[in-house]
Amino acid sequence: MKKILVCEDEATIRDFVVINLTRAGYDVVEAASGEEALQKYEEHGGDFDVAILDIMMPGIDGFEVCKELRRKNGGIGIIMLTARTQEMDKVTGLMLGADDYVTKPFSPSELVARVDALHRRVMLAQQRNENHFKEELKSGDFVLNLRNRALLKNGKMIELTQVEFQIMEYFFSNPGVALDRTDILTHVWGDQYVGEEKIVDVNIRRLRMKVEDEPSNPKYIITVWGLGYKWDA
Repeated sequence: MKKILVCEDEATIRDFVVINLTRAGYDVVEAASGEEALQKYEEHGGDFDVAILDIMMPGIDGFEVCKELRRKNGGIGIIMLTARTQEMDKVTGLMLGADDYVTKPFSPSELVARVDALHRRVMLAQQRNENHFKEELKSGDFVLNLRNRALLKNGKMIELTQVEFQIMEYFFSNPGVALDRTDILTHVWGDQYVGEEKIVDVNIRRLRMKVEDEPSNPKYIITVWGLGYKWDA
């Protein structure tokens, strides 16, 4: 069954999320704090497909939970819940490894649609790992292992989130090709994604910090002004 961890300290919002995700067919485990979320994660052996994390919580906040979950599990899908005025929180969450964010207040249909889209990506990634038709892709000094979702640069491992891996796989499959932001968004997040295109830019920034020798002067992930990005290795 589709299993999801929901961490939200406000009971009314947590109940709203749990009820609607349960109706949508998810097995929901709820937590009222960051500490409880990490405890529930361990109690269930990390067996979650997706986690929904509120940012503003007393004690361990959503950012810390996100960072810890991502450290433990590179394949779990993570959605951050943010207030409309917390623009920087969206960027911070994505930089820490979140896959998406949902802005409060949100409707049941928007929430379920975003969770469904992320869950599909998680399942697709798992299927690709199980049915790896090609072990790896090579590009210059880089090797992308499709079986264990790992990126190597000159033999050195670079850890990737699920979204980062999918972006790199798209780049490796289209070397030297200028890829439109919309194309990247559709390929990675799906054609039913209803969020903002800047989620692509934030993930590119995060990838540059991992793969570039000088992230401020990138030579592998090149900006194509007015269009998007291309991979040049």
